[in-house]
Amino acid sequence: MNERTRIKICGITREADLHAAVEAGADAIGFVLWPRSPRHVSVERAAELALRLPAFVMPVGLFVNPSPDEIRQATAAIPQLLLQFHGDETPSACDSAQRPYLRAARMAPGFDLLDFASQYPTAQAILLDAHVEGYGGGGKVFDWSLIPPNVPRPVVLSGGLHAGNVTEGILQVRPWAVDVSSGVEQAKGIKDAAAIRRFCEAVREADARIANQANI
Repeated sequence: MNERTRIKICGITREADLHAAVEAGADAIGFVLWPRSPRHVSVERAAELALRLPAFVMPVGLFVNPSPDEIRQATAAIPQLLLQFHGDETPSACDSAQRPYLRAARMAPGFDLLDFASQYPTAQAILLDAHVEGYGGGGKVFDWSLIPPNVPRPVVLSGGLHAGNVTEGILQVRPWAVDVSSGVEQAKGIKDAAAIRRFCEAVREADARIANQANI
């Protein structure tokens, strides 16, 4: 059982938002390195921001079908970067990066998550997002009951999370981590420090309720 749920704040583009996330207790900061995203930052910009992270807060680079050169450029600029694959990357493509990675799964009725997860045995975790047109979850919540028990990899819950629903999501799914982007924003790529703080507080509330249940 998790002692606590890890928190990733994704789509960071500004120093102020990065500092707000760190101060609120985020464990990881996500940089979108896919050029077609409204939250996209260049590798150079992501590297500038990553330099401001304190020890033990992980930078994560979100990619969609990247070339090997794109991966090499990003990991050279940010040596500690954790990769997050959100496209159609095959297991061999993920492994060829020779880096720790997360693999996103697009949840929809009929999707076999157990089979999908078993195809990526080297993934650090499987990130569960909503299935929408294009890539990414579009800030949409998917049906959490679609998640089967005993997924063979740690699970990161994503997709339309915010302070108002993340507690329930954690209580229902018991994920290893949660990932939020649009749920803590004023506008795309512009975060709200108060919303980040409320989100992190809601995660800790869920953890406290789980701990209390375990002690009963």
